Amino acid sequence: MDNTKQVTVLVGTGSIGQAIIRRVSAGKHIVLADSNIENAKRAAITLEDAGFNCSTIRCDLGLKDDILQLVEFANTKGEVCHVVNAAGVSPSQASVAEILRVDLYGTSVLLEEFGRVIAQGGSGVIISSQSGHRLPALPQEQNEALATTPVEELLNLPFLKEINDTLKAYQYSKRCNVLRVMYEATRWGLRRATINSISPGIIITPLANDELRGPRKDGYLKMIAGMPARRAGTPDEVGDLAAFLMSSRGRFISGADFLIDGGCTASYWYGDLQYLKATH
Repeated sequence: MDNTKQVTVLVGTGSIGQAIIRRVSAGKHIVLADSNIENAKRAAITLEDAGFNCSTIRCDLGLKDDILQLVEFANTKGEVCHVVNAAGVSPSQASVAEILRVDLYGTSVLLEEFGRVIAQGGSGVIISSQSGHRLPALPQEQNEALATTPVEELLNLPFLKEINDTLKAYQYSKRCNVLRVMYEATRWGLRRATINSISPGIIITPLANDELRGPRKDGYLKMIAGMPARRAGTPDEVGDLAAFLMSSRGRFISGADFLIDGGCTASYWYGDLQYLKATH
């Protein structure tokens, strides 16, 4: 492929997404998509000041029409060789319905639609969350349903309709992301493309810093102290992992999920953070 016609797409233009896209976009055109176009424009200024070429578009991840417009827009810029989805809403930001619409349904639509156009030999990364690893093992029929149900039927799954807690909605959404990546890897593979998910733990971003200064800071600090790493992570560490997965060295890796959480999940299940099970 001609480098001048290669395109990388970032959905969700926060710190983690930018850290990834900087590592895989030299010589390529970056399409920055965000539900808040001002966020995308600010990211474009930062990236253009660092030598990247960018364009921006508003995209609500939870709207299929927006995703289809994003795919069409990206295709006008060249051949889409990398896709990074770092968009989503958190349990403290949104309702159950909104979390399922954006994080579960929207991500599933994005995987399917970009899987139709990804360049031969391309790659993608979905940012999930350690939270998806805090659900116990699901019945196999639920795994199958989350992985393979046609996207327009996903939100009608009976066990999703029973969720009335935002944290549970988030956990199911992130588990769905991982399962959907496995399912879509078989389809992306028809184009010799790879798709994986990354499940970060506590990563220092502006939002995380707000939490660490806010009313829930003591809980966060206790969690950090109880994990093996004894510290939070950085967007650059997630970026390094994603860059490897999307590089020539990661070509044998597809349909996989990678926890990058300083051992927080290990401690949640078997270590000093088991007390969190009572609240999660």
